[in-house]
Amino acid sequence: MSTKEKYGKVAVLMGGMSAEREISLKSGEAVLKALKANDVDAYALDVGKDVIEQLHAGKYDRVFNMLHGRGGEDGVIQGALELLGIPYTGSKVMASALGMDKLKTKEVWLANELPTPAYYVIDNETRPEEVLKRLRLPIIIKPMREGSSIGMSKVIDKGELPDAMKTALKFDTSVLAEQWIEGDEYTAGIIGDVSLPLIRLETANIFYDYEAKYVSNSTQYHCPCELDVGKEKSLQELAIKAFKAVGASDWGRVDLMVDSGGRPYLIEVNTLPGMTDHSLVPMAAKQAGIDFNQLVMKILDQSVKQD
Repeated sequence: MSTKEKYGKVAVLMGGMSAEREISLKSGEAVLKALKANDVDAYALDVGKDVIEQLHAGKYDRVFNMLHGRGGEDGVIQGALELLGIPYTGSKVMASALGMDKLKTKEVWLANELPTPAYYVIDNETRPEEVLKRLRLPIIIKPMREGSSIGMSKVIDKGELPDAMKTALKFDTSVLAEQWIEGDEYTAGIIGDVSLPLIRLETANIFYDYEAKYVSNSTQYHCPCELDVGKEKSLQELAIKAFKAVGASDWGRVDLMVDSGGRPYLIEVNTLPGMTDHSLVPMAAKQAGIDFNQLVMKILDQSVKQD
């Protein structure tokens, strides 16, 4: 069976209407290039409100989803594709919705007795002093349903809290205040049931924010992560448990912190990570001997299981 016969006509969904549109376009173009290099009959689809009509008109056999953010990785497009009967890459409806919601993810992890930092939920009626009664400084403020660190702020002094809350609330009606964990940050890329080598992140910024992720050339990515084999394996196993707890499948990423005492804390799960030149899953895959084109095909192969 030829590549084109195996996969059929593939739509690479990218762009979209979320705050992560520009990153999605970069990820989608990189994936499209890799698919074409592998002789896949692939086409770019810059998604708008007429996505259903676009998919119908193109008569696509499957979808490689590279839509970051709301509408793309929160279960919405996944539900539409399920109704259309089009196989697609990545997690299914429930896991996508859970993974996009930082609070629901935490609640699932806590129900499964998995470690994650203490938190407090903020809305437009919340007063800063309420947050400070529950959490000690420093803390990090996050929109509940945004990715790429959009709208996030680290609060070191209590005077910074009102502005941090106001910034995050521009992006969502509810916001998560989370206890800051002092220590090392790691990320685990996941393909199928396997964790890729861990990456330890090091940035000169206050935290691993949007600029550190996508713009800065000073961010350091340590892979190998410099942990001993046993400790790395333990964190990889924790990442897999966290991934499966929310029902995630096919591929994704789990972010963790390890404090000065060696205690791990799950930070978030990403069911649709970036695939840009700064992205972490391709970096970890390379360390495992998987180049970018091979990685893209491994992800596409996950969608064939749905046929």
